[in-house]
Amino acid sequence: MTNKKLNKDQIRDLLPHREPMLLIDELVDIVKLKSATAIMNVSKKSFFVDGHFPGNPVMPGVLIVEAFGQAAAALTADGIDKKEYENKLVFLMSVDKARFRNPIIPDCKLELKIEAVRSHGRVWKYKGEAFVENKRMADAQWSATIVDKNN
Repeated sequence: MTNKKLNKDQIRDLLPHREPMLLIDELVDIVKLKSATAIMNVSKKSFFVDGHFPGNPVMPGVLIVEAFGQAAAALTADGIDKKEYENKLVFLMSVDKARFRNPIIPDCKLELKIEAVRSHGRVWKYKGEAFVENKRMADAQWSATIVDKNN
């Protein structure tokens, strides 16, 4: 299904993240377990603005990678059987080939185009590109695993 969308409340139901660390606002153009585009509205009120860097705010690269990971986790959680995902978490395992090409300045719409490259059991490999107004800002490849929650 390609025109499926998830809003922030639906994403919150899939992920354990909560504000201020729930970074993605929407997941659109979802192709089940294959690809999606996450939308993150980067605001001047974002929690990192006052400290990174005062008077000249830039979204930290580690938060771009975190947003990629959240988008991938939401894509995967939405696509697998709900009973299979119950009491599970998606943990980042590795980040490869991360490149930060242009600074992301607050008051923009960041689009994270992600793709599930392959899966083997509970381990998934992804790749993604981040865009603002069709300009590539960053890209990366990463791996994640689905693990049992510690109750």
